[in-house]
Amino acid sequence: MAEFLTDIETIRDRARKEIEKGPVTDAYGADVGRVIQVLNEALATEIVCTLRYKRHYYTATGLYAEPVAAEFLEHAGEEQEHADKLAERIVQLGGEPDFNPDTLTKRSHAEYDASMDLIEMIKEDLVAERVAISSYTEIAQWLGTGDPTTRRVFEDLLAQEEEHADDLRGLLERLPGVAKSAKPTKS
Repeated sequence: MAEFLTDIETIRDRARKEIEKGPVTDAYGADVGRVIQVLNEALATEIVCTLRYKRHYYTATGLYAEPVAAEFLEHAGEEQEHADKLAERIVQLGGEPDFNPDTLTKRSHAEYDASMDLIEMIKEDLVAERVAISSYTEIAQWLGTGDPTTRRVFEDLLAQEEEHADDLRGLLERLPGVAKSAKPTKS
């Protein structure tokens, strides 16, 4: 069996010589600049999702608004937590989290929505969750073994985005007045 570990003295020497790089060592196998860019796009996505859920929480009205709005508020809090995790990872990699409101929606994978109809709010939130699921799945696959820590961040976010999508699909299925053709089909 081949040895897997570089000579420990070499590792120690590199660690001292490149101390300013923090956690990014020679073992890091990804393009750190591109990873930071992708992280900032995901950060924008999470901020837009937080804002969309907050708007829907505050503007939801109607007979079924209270439980749906509670779900919106819960999701808004979790999307904010996602944004915080992404910003922390950007800083760990030596980058700067981009919170610039002027370019937020341009960098976001998901879109902002100002629907006033409760069912349309749920549908738009479900679309946004599906966009995040697709994007984060591709990002995790792209990262592969080049940056396992960032890949795990995206895998954790992905699991919660899937949970959000399932919650929203469940809301649509339970609300009266949603046509069968408008309900997502189970695969």
